[in-house]
Amino acid sequence: MKHIITALVFTGILVSCNSSDKTKTTIEDSTEMETEAKSTTADNNIQLKAIDTDDALIATALMAAPEASRSGCKVIGYNMAGEFVTLREGNNEFIVLADDPNKDGFSAACYHKDLDPFMARGRALKAEGKKHQEIFDIREAEVKSGELKLPSGLTLHIYFGPKTKYNPETSKVDEARLRYVVYMPWATSESTGLPEAPAASNHPWIMNPGTHRAHIMISPLPENKK
Repeated sequence: MKHIITALVFTGILVSCNSSDKTKTTIEDSTEMETEAKSTTADNNIQLKAIDTDDALIATALMAAPEASRSGCKVIGYNMAGEFVTLREGNNEFIVLADDPNKDGFSAACYHKDLDPFMARGRALKAEGKKHQEIFDIREAEVKSGELKLPSGLTLHIYFGPKTKYNPETSKVDEARLRYVVYMPWATSESTGLPEAPAASNHPWIMNPGTHRAHIMISPLPENKK
């Protein structure tokens, strides 16, 4: 009889523990779901804004720069009045080119200051009405002759996307993402070991091999596809 009573008591304890664990798990799951729901609701409630001020141009452009360096970057580009100006002075090695508000989509870039002569030359030739291939050929000849300097190993960070609204709390542009270019003049597939086409959408490859504009392309997958 004692054995029967002991067994019943032990069974009762097990049932109680299981019930308690299930209740605890249910509460924890419910809490997690509520937290996720609140986070999703908060994200959905963020009002995206148009990039319609110089301050917004600066804030969104800086998303192209490494986060640790953003406070010291120089920012240049077209202001809301359509003038190409220095939007903000800087004190580190980076120059950021803001999005052109008169063009569709979004595109900002961050590059090392030693790339500026090359970038500025391209902008000047474009302003003269030169087409893409003409700009390529002129800069090719100038880099070959040494008239135009293009050091090897400098990186261009590009922040781009199809939309032009941004989150004013984070400065992130809706659906924008990063890709990277590492300039290596005259490099080839043979000299780098890189293919001339990407093996996958997030794999590095070499573009314009054997020319002044040879560069390694790196295009990370969008955050929601990782």
